[in-house]
Amino acid sequence: MAKYIFVTGGVVSSIGKGISSASLGRILRNRGYTVAPVKLDPYINVDAGTMNPFQHGEVFVTDDGAETDLDLGHYERFLDVSCSTASSITTGKVYRNVIEKERRGDYLGATVQVIPHVTNEIKRLVVDAGKQQEADVVLAEVGGTVGDIESLPFLEAIRQIRKDFGRENTIFVHVTLVPSVGPWGEIKTKPTQHSVINLREIGISPDILVCRTESPMPDDVKEKISMFCDVPKEAVVESLTADTIYEVPLMYEELGLGDYVCNLLNLESREPDWAEWKGIVNTIKNPNHTCRIAVVGKYTSNGDAYKSISEALVHAGISNNCKVDIEWIESDVFEENSNGDKAASPEEVFKGVHGVVIAPGFGERGVEGKINALTYVRENNIPFLGICLGLQMAVIEFARNVCQLEGASSEEFSNKTPYPVIHFIPDQASHTHKGGTMRLGSYPCHLSDNTLAHKLYGTSPIEERHRHRYEVNNDFREVLIKHGMLVSGVSPDYRLVEMVEVPDHPFYIATQAHPEFKSRPNRPSPLFFGLVKAAIAHRAHLLA
Repeated sequence: MAKYIFVTGGVVSSIGKGISSASLGRILRNRGYTVAPVKLDPYINVDAGTMNPFQHGEVFVTDDGAETDLDLGHYERFLDVSCSTASSITTGKVYRNVIEKERRGDYLGATVQVIPHVTNEIKRLVVDAGKQQEADVVLAEVGGTVGDIESLPFLEAIRQIRKDFGRENTIFVHVTLVPSVGPWGEIKTKPTQHSVINLREIGISPDILVCRTESPMPDDVKEKISMFCDVPKEAVVESLTADTIYEVPLMYEELGLGDYVCNLLNLESREPDWAEWKGIVNTIKNPNHTCRIAVVGKYTSNGDAYKSISEALVHAGISNNCKVDIEWIESDVFEENSNGDKAASPEEVFKGVHGVVIAPGFGERGVEGKINALTYVRENNIPFLGICLGLQMAVIEFARNVCQLEGASSEEFSNKTPYPVIHFIPDQASHTHKGGTMRLGSYPCHLSDNTLAHKLYGTSPIEERHRHRYEVNNDFREVLIKHGMLVSGVSPDYRLVEMVEVPDHPFYIATQAHPEFKSRPNRPSPLFFGLVKAAIAHRAHLLA
């Protein structure tokens, strides 16, 4: 049977449970164990698809089309696995399943309650996730903070799992904060103590404490935490802020966390192989090149809104032995706003930039700014990668300024445009609900020979993940091609445009997909790899 590791968090949110969970998963993977990552999210939304990126960060999409929390992206990147719908369990999904069972009469007239019906459904979903992936270890992170009312059914469910499967098959890892306060930076353990008290009131005693701290913890501090929280001293794991998140698994390994977890779970002791991972970290910390990439988007004020894009650029940097400095640019800056502020000059904003990514998004705000930025990028030979909405903006800009289709736009922004070069997916017309109704998940794409796309991927067909409702309007495909835009990638039935290029530009390519979701530190997305490589060459050209 599978073993189970449950990761909870205390004191404050955004403490780093996702990175801690992913790092622990990497430690087990490097010992040859199959790990099934799971995120237990207390919010009542069925999935993350309708949530505001300013508040929640990016929506991560799996191969099978689940819209999930961004932590699944960390799991995929660290563990080099593909998550699925089973990897994301929300309160909304749990209650929907319970209510559907009640309506069918599955409960045979019983009064449906949180215990046992809701907790049993949570347990079933967790166990099934492990079975689907034939996992040696199920690694489940509980979202939110201990003490939140929303988390209680999940915490009760994992308490019951320990009762069901025994201590030798379950571990509770609690990630907590050990702050330094005052003018002398005194380390305080009281927040951790109170967090553990809250957890124990629920019936869970942690086996391991991961202590997030900005300062190294002396032995006396670890001993104090050990005594007051009733865990062995070796189970108090110091988690300092690292230079790169990919260094965290190495830090935990050095502290002995891997062997300690294996001992607790009675897993066979195996020698881990860290050669590749150490090489990745060394390249990140000691690169041979540098370049600056601008990411133009609508949600850049929240760094998590484009988390997979930033990580894909890091991965592309690793494979190019390059440190990629990311400059986040709000697309609004290229537009005159309602306060009368003039639009920023792309020439000024992109000064010192060696490549540009036009990021995905929804809605009309900032669209004209992206188009203005794209005109400058195309005309000045700056390496460019468009993602999802970025492809649509590239098509609109090209239609207006090269094909001379004045007023060309997307039906998403205007139903009066004379040239709707981007239009609503016909298959979507019958949908009235917003959640889970877009073109979601992995789709095949055929790449044309002798194109930049085919050169980067080196094969055809390929598969990339999607999340969108609008497509290139085929009524205008020939006009775009006639004026020099190359359609280099299409769906198997040739009905949908998947990739476009401008061949007489040094590097100008856009995709309707989200290639950032499949990028890995040891296997970067081909499109991001190509962008960074082109950016290095562009930087060298500017310095020549």
